[in-house]
Amino acid sequence: MTPVKLAILSRAPRSYSTQRLRTAAHERGHDVKVLNTLRFGIDLTGEEPDLLFRGKQLSTYDACLPRIGNSITYFGTAVVRQFEQMDVYTPNTSYGIANSRDKLRATQILSRHKIPMPATTFVQDRADVIPAIERVGGAPVVIKLLEGTQGIGVILAPTIKVAEAIIETLQSTRQNVLIQRFVKESKGRDIRALVVGDRVVAAMRRVAQGDEFRSNVHRGGSVEPVELDEEFERVAVRSAQIMGLRVAGVDMLEGRNGPQVMEVNSSPGLEGIEAATKLDVAGAIIDYIDNQVAFPDIDVRQRLTVSTGYGVAEIVVHGGSDMVGKKLGESGLDERDITVLTLHRGTQVIPNPRNKTVLEGEDRLLCFGKLEEMRSMIPDRKQRRVKRLLKKNLPPANA
Repeated sequence: MTPVKLAILSRAPRSYSTQRLRTAAHERGHDVKVLNTLRFGIDLTGEEPDLLFRGKQLSTYDACLPRIGNSITYFGTAVVRQFEQMDVYTPNTSYGIANSRDKLRATQILSRHKIPMPATTFVQDRADVIPAIERVGGAPVVIKLLEGTQGIGVILAPTIKVAEAIIETLQSTRQNVLIQRFVKESKGRDIRALVVGDRVVAAMRRVAQGDEFRSNVHRGGSVEPVELDEEFERVAVRSAQIMGLRVAGVDMLEGRNGPQVMEVNSSPGLEGIEAATKLDVAGAIIDYIDNQVAFPDIDVRQRLTVSTGYGVAEIVVHGGSDMVGKKLGESGLDERDITVLTLHRGTQVIPNPRNKTVLEGEDRLLCFGKLEEMRSMIPDRKQRRVKRLLKKNLPPANA
């Protein structure tokens, strides 16, 4: 096994998580350095992208593992992005970290991909607050600051009047807030699944203390190991991958109908979950990086659209299409200079589908090819149906 030269980006070299990752890398024979994220300089003066550290040119690294604090997200993601431009592997992409730090953006992305979550809404005008609360199921309701972490800035409002007053106060101080349904059946408990690559390597249940509804360990919650069923594991892995993260802590509530994703954390702490499960999570992260280091993140769309007249598009095989029931090799796409990169069927993803793959209605094909050819296969956008502003099959929040 060839040793990997690994940079751990962290401002807390003595923290439990950083020390465990450093130790795990050393034990596996890798060359590892903990580098303060704020001491980097992004050098854009030469022909090739480069980084400075403490004012000197950074030596060559095979991989970097970002542990970017919330307070330095902008600069930290810029540093990670520069590593990406230098073809250095990172399990968590710069856009993945940025997405996960913005609760609204993360919710929008996960919602687009049909990840189950508590009903959520976001408004600015005072007149829209009460209708927004009613849309998520009424009081009690959870109010979340977009920038909050570790349970800070998460408030449970018992009545609409109290919720309205809290939101008005927060908005008067230029704070942005999410309004979210209170999942009472979770009973002050949640699940943290630690995703590495395409699997959950450890999971724990966090239980709130006393009447506290927030189960974060930082709020005094207790932890216990838990075995996840297939649905919880599938949702956790898919959520992390959609966000652009290969190492992530996915927080889920245990709802009546299965998992409800609350948050995807790009720098999950290891102390609580290793103590609860007695598993070597740090070692699993280092082993994953070792196996993936030859495959740095590539902006596929950016690189594929360099050729004039070619690009990336998604083609939907609608039920009435003459492609339904045909094998991919018989669909005529190849003759039109269109290559199918992946096939999405429901929640299933089929990478590099073979010519013998039979197409079904509502399959979504991610394609690269001639834009004019693909344009003719994309139907006109349908007009959105205007929804009546009624509660949509939500159980009452206080049930």
